[in-house]
Amino acid sequence: MTEFELIRTFFARQDVARADVVAGIGDDAALLQPPAGQQLAVTSDLLVSGVHFLPDADPFSLGHKALAVNLSDLAAMGAEPAWFMLNLALPKADANWLQPFCNGMFELAREHHVQLVGGDTSRGPLTIAIEAHGFVPPGQALRRSGAKAGDRIYVTGTLGDAALALRHRLGGIRLPEHDLAAVAGRMDRPVPRVREGMTLRSIAHSAIDISDGLLADLGHILEMSRVGARISLDKIPVSPVCRSHIGETGWDMVLANGDDYELCFTVPEQHAAALEKLRPACGFHPIGVIEAEPGLRIVDESGKPYQPRQSGHDHFANN
Repeated sequence: MTEFELIRTFFARQDVARADVVAGIGDDAALLQPPAGQQLAVTSDLLVSGVHFLPDADPFSLGHKALAVNLSDLAAMGAEPAWFMLNLALPKADANWLQPFCNGMFELAREHHVQLVGGDTSRGPLTIAIEAHGFVPPGQALRRSGAKAGDRIYVTGTLGDAALALRHRLGGIRLPEHDLAAVAGRMDRPVPRVREGMTLRSIAHSAIDISDGLLADLGHILEMSRVGARISLDKIPVSPVCRSHIGETGWDMVLANGDDYELCFTVPEQHAAALEKLRPACGFHPIGVIEAEPGLRIVDESGKPYQPRQSGHDHFANN
């Protein structure tokens, strides 16, 4: 199979066809028409075999996750997804791998009405790079730099399940089959909080998606906003399965291992009532407060300071 046969067979045909795509796959560049009065949010993520995913990862789940992590970045900005580009390096053109990979990717694309508009393919070690684009009204994008002292800190969903599943797969812990089944999907097929991000546009002061761990990503908000924070361990939302293994894994797994793809955001007190009305739809949890004093302070269930041994994922921390 040639490169162009691969593109025509697996990527040129898709169910999503947006009116704002003037020309997509097939030309030297895509021609795209952003709607009037909207700003363009652009993000990209790189997934490398053996670094971001296990070499034997299920291709359907991998296709889903490759797009999901980019949509999660758009969600953290409050942006509505529109288009994406795919750059893919493959050891070989294997239809048995490519078809489920595309199925997983395009299934999520259909859910969010986001269209593949171009990219590139090459022979090489398995590497997936996606660039995603979305729209947000001027002045309404959620930023890392907007947190203010007195803001309440929230997270969507629960944390730690993906890290627990990964620890099992790497042999660091042995989960019963029913526990593994309950958490594996959080690692393999994360759900980007797109609706929640768009809903928070006029409510939140700041936001970020939790990809490198709560401590690292909340730390980015604190650094960019030049503030500090206090969070409580007993407020961190975890699933029943994850909580049942905390004694074995410790809290650092929940706080620092990442791959959650939930949103962490801050909201001023005056918007608390508006936020509360969204609770049934958004599923968020208060975990602490923004403070003027720099630094992140963590307290345990008894109010004593908790000192984590890990601070979050960093590709180059040990180099």
